[in-house]
Amino acid sequence: RSRGRGRPAKLFVITDAGRSAFEHAYDDLATSALRFLAEVAGPEAVAEFARRQVADLEHRYRPAMEAADTGKVNALAEALSADGYAASASSAPVTGGPVPGGGEQLCQHHCPVAHVAAEFPQLCEAETEAFARLLGTPVQRLATIAHGDGICTTHVTAPALVHIRTTTTPTSQPGGTGA
Repeated sequence: RSRGRGRPAKLFVITDAGRSAFEHAYDDLATSALRFLAEVAGPEAVAEFARRQVADLEHRYRPAMEAADTGKVNALAEALSADGYAASASSAPVTGGPVPGGGEQLCQHHCPVAHVAAEFPQLCEAETEAFARLLGTPVQRLATIAHGDGICTTHVTAPALVHIRTTTTPTSQPGGTGA
C-alpha cells in the first residue's frame, strides 16, 4: 500500500549475532531456578537435573563417538566445538614417572554455563561422567572455568592403562609362607 510522500519505510530486525551483544538475565534465571529446586527438592534433585541435561548432549554425541575408531577424544572435541565449547584435544603431559601412554587432555576454552556452574558444580560433574561413558575410559576433571581456571581441562586415561590397572591384581605364590 502507498505511504505517501517521504522516504520509503525501512524495517530493521536484530539478528542472533546482534542479540548476543545485549545483556541477558539467563544466567540469573537459571541460577535462581536451580536454587529453588535445591531448596524445595534438595541437592540430589539438582544433580538429577544436571544428569538429564547432559543426557541430551550424550545422546547427540554418541553417533560421532561410535564412528570414531581411533581419535575419540578428537571426535568429542569436535562435537563440543560445534556446540560452542571451543574444545581441543592433545596428548597429556606425562608426569610423576615412567607412565607409558599417559593419556590425553580434553580442553574446553569456553563454557556456556560457567556462571551457573560456579554455584552448582553438579553441572560439571554430570558432564564429566558423560565424557567417561562416551570415551569408554576413566576421565578426571583437572580444572574448570566455573572455578576460576582459564579453561576446563579433563584428563582422559589411555585405554591401555585401564587394561593394565584392571588386570594387574595381587596373587598369592604357591607354597608361600604367609607373613
